[in-house]
Amino acid sequence: MVEPDHAYQRRQLVEDLARKGIGDRRVLAAIGKVPRHVFVRPSLRGQAYRDYALPLSAGQTISQPWVVARMTELLGVEPEHKVLEIGTGSGYQTAILALLARWVFSLERVPELAREAIRRMRDLGLGNVKIQAFDGTVGWSEMAPFERIMVTAAAPQAPPPLLDQLAPGGRLLLPEGGRASQKLVVYDKDAGGGITRRQDREVAFVPLLGRHGWAPEEG
Repeated sequence: MVEPDHAYQRRQLVEDLARKGIGDRRVLAAIGKVPRHVFVRPSLRGQAYRDYALPLSAGQTISQPWVVARMTELLGVEPEHKVLEIGTGSGYQTAILALLARWVFSLERVPELAREAIRRMRDLGLGNVKIQAFDGTVGWSEMAPFERIMVTAAAPQAPPPLLDQLAPGGRLLLPEGGRASQKLVVYDKDAGGGITRRQDREVAFVPLLGRHGWAPEEG
């Protein structure tokens, strides 16, 4: 039996996101191409194109499509960019970034999730993605610097190694705040290495665990 590709549902999702204020056409086009249903549990595939988060294994989640779209829009990825993603999760955000950037390097602390995401990238033919199971709060120094860095878990502050690995003229985006609620925060690095910071919407993400994030026993 041929599995449906859910093209109609993706078009409906794109229209819904546009109505909700997402204006970047490249971001909307990427969301229209990536099959979100392959990133969720088989039992939840009927809900894959609704605008809310869904559970993954290991206590993680696949983010609400609007949040994925808004974060991608804020990051401002260009075709020549090398992007670092912290928190691969299912790989859905990774795939969106892969359609927009030259290279995507993604770190996931849960090996099981990293393995599943690597398989999904291969199945989708996304050859410009490299994924490793590692503590994302220390970044990926061997591949630095990065023009764009996206963190998809909540941190009390921007991890210093990530700011260090950001290229001059680069941008880092993360949910910053407490463990229960945060705001999206954008850090821009100028040509001289100076950093400016601005806040966007309130969000709620799972905590970023690691050397420069939250400790597992906290809370």
